[in-house]
Amino acid sequence: MKHARIVLDGIAHDATERDGRLLLENGPRQGQLVAPDTVTWLPPLSATPRPRTIFALGLNYADHAKELAFKAPEEPLVFLKSESTLTGHRGFTRRPAGVQFMHYECELTAVIGRTARKVRRDDARDFIAGYTVANDYAIRDYLENWYRPNLRVKNRDTCTPLGPWRVDAADIANPMALALQTTVNGRVTQSGNTQGMIFDVPFLIEYFSSFMTLQPGDLILTGTPDGVVDCRPGDVVVTEIEGIGALQNTVVASP
Repeated sequence: MKHARIVLDGIAHDATERDGRLLLENGPRQGQLVAPDTVTWLPPLSATPRPRTIFALGLNYADHAKELAFKAPEEPLVFLKSESTLTGHRGFTRRPAGVQFMHYECELTAVIGRTARKVRRDDARDFIAGYTVANDYAIRDYLENWYRPNLRVKNRDTCTPLGPWRVDAADIANPMALALQTTVNGRVTQSGNTQGMIFDVPFLIEYFSSFMTLQPGDLILTGTPDGVVDCRPGDVVVTEIEGIGALQNTVVASP
């Protein structure tokens, strides 16, 4: 099932997809079907629990590491993100004034469904509630080095669109074999497959939970393949993953 979180008439609703429309799950219009273009999309996360921790992987595809002239990592390169970075489908991301290179990153994102501590890799999928799509914009100008991204690269408000759907894990037969692509103004600029990950989702859950507790609602953004390009104000960027959805975002200039 595909789940969404939207605002209609000033009220936040949980919703599910029904034949291309949104079935409202709560609120005064519960049970009604509405058109997707009549709502404001939020990140597809339940009101509770909110993510306590947002993990993001750097250089988790060998081709992307090669694209950036770096050796593929031997253990996960991980940084943390704030919930304030998240924005919804059809939202707007601000490009800071004066930067020279800001690029998208189409990323499969796992949503944790159960408290996880010292989980074995073979059992990891039992702890995943679902999957969504993230576009984890990076501002390359602010980068200290590729192995330790600083806060301004990855923690800017509106720079992580998420959505449009959160798809139940049971509906994704093999999350490690999903085609993904990015288009900028309708032109394909990135194409890859999640099978290209160096560290797959079960490995990452085992790795993180070996030294810290994962909570329901936590997010794991799993990195991007090669093919990133600079995005300018006015660009419409669509990051799409097979079976999960197409996340649309528009880049705007900062005031």
